Amino acid sequence: MAGHSKWSTIKRAKGKADAARGKLFNRLIREITISAREGGGDPSSNPRLRTAIAAARGSNMPGKNIESAILKGTGQLEGVSYEEITFEGYGPGGVAIMVETVTDNRNRIVGEVRHLLTKYGGNLGQSNSVAWMFKTLGVITVPKDAMAEDALMELVLEAGADDMSAEGDEYEVNTSVDAFDTVREAIVAANVEPSSAEITKVVDNPVKLEGDNAARIMKLVDALDELDDTQHVYAGFDLSDEEIAKMG
Repeated sequence: MAGHSKWSTIKRAKGKADAARGKLFNRLIREITISAREGGGDPSSNPRLRTAIAAARGSNMPGKNIESAILKGTGQLEGVSYEEITFEGYGPGGVAIMVETVTDNRNRIVGEVRHLLTKYGGNLGQSNSVAWMFKTLGVITVPKDAMAEDALMELVLEAGADDMSAEGDEYEVNTSVDAFDTVREAIVAANVEPSSAEITKVVDNPVKLEGDNAARIMKLVDALDELDDTQHVYAGFDLSDEEIAKMG
């Protein structure tokens, strides 16, 4: 699964832009709040919350913001009542798409997602229309200059990772969901700071796109990602380096 899609690289680049705009903090706060609401405010017994807190700290979120989000989730502080909604559908070229949202207005987000899918040549599907195509796994990226490849590979495999590959100027480590925390903690314990660490969804056989469909899928994914209520967008497509270069 390593090197599963150029989209993972594109997402990481976009994530840096999101952080600059402050949007990433809003998403992380919502994830912490939902995680605490669903599984309790103790990260030692709530893996989802533990992962959300690690992501927030990795993005340099102040501790008081993290604590406040947890307290809102557990009901100890008043906050917005959020609902999690996952949308499934198809984009141009028959690409499977999943959009995970956290919203305080179901009607608004349903209308927004349906509108964008239609606008860019896709359509909204029923529950489990594409979810079966995706598998959930952990993806951790490490700068190549942080550790020698052989040493890092030995470290992560011993910690339970599935595999590792070189992607551009980073190493990409793939794990099962269960092994994600252990592998990430092993990397950090070796005094290496991951570039990113997330639980994500990928497809085994992404659709190869080029030309108009490549341009349209990128516009669609970007538009879906820009919605205020969107937490994650997963899309089963792959692009050549040449197609990515055309998009600047």
